[in-house]
Amino acid sequence: MCEFVIKELPLKTPIYYGYWLLGAAFIAQFVALGMYSYVLGPFMMPMSEELNWSRGDFALSRSIGQVITAVTGIYIGAYVDRIGGKAIMLMGTLVLSTSLALHSLIESLWAWWLLNGVALTCGCAMVGNLVVNVTLSKWFVVNRGKAIAIAAMGVSLGGILITPFATWLIDSLGWREAWLWLAVLTASLLFPIAMVMRRAPEDYGLKPDGYSEAEILAGAGEKAEAEDLASFTRSQAIRTFSFYALIIAFGFFSINIVVVLLYTLPYLADAGFSRAEAALAMVIASIPALISKPIWGYLIDRSPVKPLAAVSAVITGIALLLIVYAIWQRHLYWIYAAYILLGLGWGGMIPMQEVIWTSFFGRRYIGAIRGAAMPFALILGALAPWLVGVYYDIYLQYHGALLLVATLNIFSGFLIFLAPPPKKTHSAASPS
Repeated sequence: MCEFVIKELPLKTPIYYGYWLLGAAFIAQFVALGMYSYVLGPFMMPMSEELNWSRGDFALSRSIGQVITAVTGIYIGAYVDRIGGKAIMLMGTLVLSTSLALHSLIESLWAWWLLNGVALTCGCAMVGNLVVNVTLSKWFVVNRGKAIAIAAMGVSLGGILITPFATWLIDSLGWREAWLWLAVLTASLLFPIAMVMRRAPEDYGLKPDGYSEAEILAGAGEKAEAEDLASFTRSQAIRTFSFYALIIAFGFFSINIVVVLLYTLPYLADAGFSRAEAALAMVIASIPALISKPIWGYLIDRSPVKPLAAVSAVITGIALLLIVYAIWQRHLYWIYAAYILLGLGWGGMIPMQEVIWTSFFGRRYIGAIRGAAMPFALILGALAPWLVGVYYDIYLQYHGALLLVATLNIFSGFLIFLAPPPKKTHSAASPS
């Protein structure tokens, strides 16, 4: 079968175009993850109280969102492999900004689940980390760890800026008008970013990492060439044990961030802390996550990635255990210290995951492979946000549910460390 590839004219820019894509990926992840996760905590209490919803009712939108992300990921990853992310990001920006504006009109649970769980999630998936990280994995090979880590700093910046900004908007203007302002912010940032996206350097007469023809002839492109030759197709990858080992490991790892982003603000507010103090906890976690990402990326490019990912996962789980204990003891400064440790663990999660998948299966069809993995990984943790909310509705506290999430996180570290690289039985021929 023939692979469909778009061939374009060379890009004439004074610096390697991959760096423009890195900046675009930074902003795209800042907005997408911010609107998907960082804003929900501030909205939970005011919306639930005004509309008479339970915490489980509110959180179910995030479980629905996990399923929707899983389903859309199958198509998005393969689409980015074939023709790049520009068109899908433009459509995603329109869907995301429109759905955010319509949030201001919500009166029923069905509208909330449809707009937040389905429409907003589709928009975020079409502009978020799958699209941009698949793209970066094609444009960077030798420096992939640093590139993905720097772009992922946008995720952490969302915690520093978006959570307190959303809290301020809600407290100053009300939750309905806050959604409108978030819609305007999203459209103004993402439409220009979508226009920057390009599929792969080879389409424009360029080489990964910005190497010149002379540098390639001198051997600088050997790693990229070896990756292409060893790349698995999607059908080959899903027949390996390694594919499912990574799904389970990173599925358990990612539960932590989904749950913590959703419940930090109500968790601390219920424990007697102010909404400002609770929002500050997310800022405190996001700063070390932001700062540590380039460090994790530097280490990834120079060290075996599996042990590093295992350490990142275990740190994250231990930090959540400490958060639960500190909140139980009502020690605000110890809470903040535990959130600092949590941020250090979070800093490694996105770059580790992307680099491990590409190091296992190659870059040629990585979009299709990551898209195929997403349904399993996300559905694995889809019920977690809703179950934590149901746990609260029954027991009026979060401690037991979060202790279980922390335990799964630590367990994921051991799974990542033990996951074996795949063995290829025949050469790649098609992306299917």
